[in-house]
Amino acid sequence: MPETPARYASLSIFLHWVMLLLIVAVYSCILLHESFPKGSDIRADLKTWHFMLGLSVLALVIIRIVTRLLTTKPPIKPEPPAWQMLLAKVTHIGLYVFMLAMPLLGWSILSAGGATIPFFGLELPALIAPDKALAGQIKEVHETIATIGYFLIGLHASAALFHHYVVKDNTFLRMWPGKRSTR
Repeated sequence: MPETPARYASLSIFLHWVMLLLIVAVYSCILLHESFPKGSDIRADLKTWHFMLGLSVLALVIIRIVTRLLTTKPPIKPEPPAWQMLLAKVTHIGLYVFMLAMPLLGWSILSAGGATIPFFGLELPALIAPDKALAGQIKEVHETIATIGYFLIGLHASAALFHHYVVKDNTFLRMWPGKRSTR
């Protein structure tokens, strides 16, 4: 019987932390763009980077999902109560839905707005036909889910830190980069 790993696969760990940085950058771009006057180049550039980085999250989350399905998930030691495991599962599902839905909604906003969909020198095809009213509705959903995203990410990070510093199990260390003890 093969031994269960104590840590996530290196690719999973790499993708986890790169995606965190990407998501921070996506939020930062859209928040910073509000600081610049409408019509300014920097405001437009920040919006473009918001779109491109958001689409990068979509590409990487697909790789993450495949990686998660193909690799062994290391157990938490000592095993938490069932209610914590359920809450963790629900939160992770929420995060994956967030990372899939937000870029697709953003892509749909651009499509419905009749705008080009930039992706690092490429122009992606529209997902839906132009419809300004629909673009506005999708944008409202996108912004609402963005707010929910803050809470999901905060819950996820808080739980990891709680497990590391209070419970003192290996939850956090299973995903920490580098060669560390997993308790």
